[in-house]
Amino acid sequence: MPGNGQILGIEGTAWNLSAAVFGENLISLYSDPYSPPNGGIHPREAAQHHATVLKDVVSKALSGQDLDNISGIAFSRGPGLGPCLRTVATAARSLAVALDVPLIGVNHCVAHVEIGRFACGCDDPIVLYASGANTQVLGFLKSRYRIFGETLDIGLGNALDKFARSRGLPHPGGPLVETYAKEGTPVEFPYTVKGMDLAFSGLMSAAKDSKASLEDTCAGFQETAFAMCVEVTERALAHSGKDEVLLVGGVGANSRLQDMLKSMCEERGAEFFVPERKFIGDNGAMIAYTGKIMLEAGQILPVSDSVVNPSYRSDDVEVLWRKDTGDISYGKANLIENGSARGAEAVVTVCGNNVIKKRLSKGYRNSALDRRLIAERTRAEARLISLARRSGVLTPIIRDVTDDSVVMENVAGDMLKLVLSEENVFNAGIAVGRLHNGGIIHGDLTTSNIIVGGGAPGKCYLIDFGLSYISSETESRGVDVHVFFQTLESTAPGRDNLVFKFSEGYRAAFRDADSVLERVSEIKQRGRYLH
Repeated sequence: MPGNGQILGIEGTAWNLSAAVFGENLISLYSDPYSPPNGGIHPREAAQHHATVLKDVVSKALSGQDLDNISGIAFSRGPGLGPCLRTVATAARSLAVALDVPLIGVNHCVAHVEIGRFACGCDDPIVLYASGANTQVLGFLKSRYRIFGETLDIGLGNALDKFARSRGLPHPGGPLVETYAKEGTPVEFPYTVKGMDLAFSGLMSAAKDSKASLEDTCAGFQETAFAMCVEVTERALAHSGKDEVLLVGGVGANSRLQDMLKSMCEERGAEFFVPERKFIGDNGAMIAYTGKIMLEAGQILPVSDSVVNPSYRSDDVEVLWRKDTGDISYGKANLIENGSARGAEAVVTVCGNNVIKKRLSKGYRNSALDRRLIAERTRAEARLISLARRSGVLTPIIRDVTDDSVVMENVAGDMLKLVLSEENVFNAGIAVGRLHNGGIIHGDLTTSNIIVGGGAPGKCYLIDFGLSYISSETESRGVDVHVFFQTLESTAPGRDNLVFKFSEGYRAAFRDADSVLERVSEIKQRGRYLH
């Protein structure tokens, strides 16, 4: 390796132009962010800003450094705003050629994760990545960061900024929303969780139209949006059996979001990590550090292949620098032991031929939202399980319902995630097809919520209908199937045959399956960089 193992990293995916030098530790870091005079980020104006200050930013990061010690140039290749990415990439290529050192193209999202792991010392966490344009829940498996869930419309940071602009607040709006929220009493807003995916556009629109005070509106926006993020993180934690949570991305600087995640982790016996502020938002250090470990693993980028990728997915990156390949600890993941089990939102206790599913109060949610969700989901579960049975779907039989609990038949069998096979996934497709044919959307269609066996060997029972609702829309059905496919891709990578077999079963049971499956492909594309 030429040089002395030090990497110059340049970050410029959106508003912040930042450069850093990383050796064994951070050596230098300098940033010069673009601040729009009004409105949001204008890509070309941001790129012009980057081009104007780039020489100064890089020079200050390199100030006092011996250029002979630089072993490589790392740059943010994507995802991000195209004009900004191209400006940074051009500078990085020029520096690599001038210094005769390797070029390393870094995925911006993965860099957030890696600097977080470095700064916090965590090993194999579930990651909540919340920034302006990205909101994702990630976990490492088989040499890639897999996406358990993500926003289906707008990134959380962008939603906060757009709401703030509607109230005349300057960019960036997130910190100002946090300040006002501390003085407010939360008002009620739409809460949209779809399995491990979420959507913020309805919440943002409702907040814009709210007649409540700015303080109360900001408090309601934060409490609702952050509870959604924590809930899907907890779902990924329960599904995977991992025991660490890492928060990264610019929105992660919000103290209320940190407190909510910490509370959730304490309730579940998991460890919570968040890096110090200089590492949590977009910064050159994360690009330089990730470039360093990529270079050590031999993952360099020929200049001729260094085109930027504004839609660069975190799960597109082959992670060769980690010695482990990642694991899903299903042995610890909400399995029934000694007559009870804990999932993401409830405790299930076996009582003879029945089970009692009791929804738990969540310490991270404000009390009004907590009571509302528990009551809504308990009623929805009982009503829609009964309706699904009348549509020919195998489900537990409901025995009794209270404000927070459902007593139902104990369906003995294995969760689908433990017995993944072509036959079982085909039968799952049939079950979901029948459900959709009956006009019901499951809302949380993961491999944890399908039981194989029970009283009908080889058949699939659908359980956990707390997020279910009535709809005959192709979009709603598409999101349902997307959630299932995303679960397969995040926990059974490389098993494309399973997606194919599910689709076969789904088509066999539902006449409009093709239009839904086509919509699934469209929905997946929306998860790419949103700006």
